Amino acid sequence: MNAPSGQWASQRGASAEPVDAETIGETICRALCLGTAPFDSAVLVGLEEELRGHIGLLFPEVRDAAGRIWRGSTEWHRRIARLDGVERQVKQGISDAPLAAHIQVQQLARDCQWLLTQHKADA
Repeated sequence: MNAPSGQWASQRGASAEPVDAETIGETICRALCLGTAPFDSAVLVGLEEELRGHIGLLFPEVRDAAGRIWRGSTEWHRRIARLDGVERQVKQGISDAPLAAHIQVQQLARDCQWLLTQHKADA
């Protein structure tokens, strides 16, 4: 896997904030439950920022856990591919087009949900 973006480069230390699974889950739910209501760009931008923060918190731990899996295994390849995809999605930034922004926020929510699931499984 390529080196993570600057915001995730440092390892989470003892002083890092703890993972609040309930808050992360609520953010994911809000993003996935946007439905077909008119797109509010302020809401989308806010959710995108929250999801990026949650992903930034979870990503290093999940990446580290993937590093402990035997590198020739199917599971390792699957996790690394997904982590690469998450990283690309986060680097992309939010679109100015309302429908594209809506789709991006929902994809970030799905990525965040996967990271949270991996975090819980690896804990």
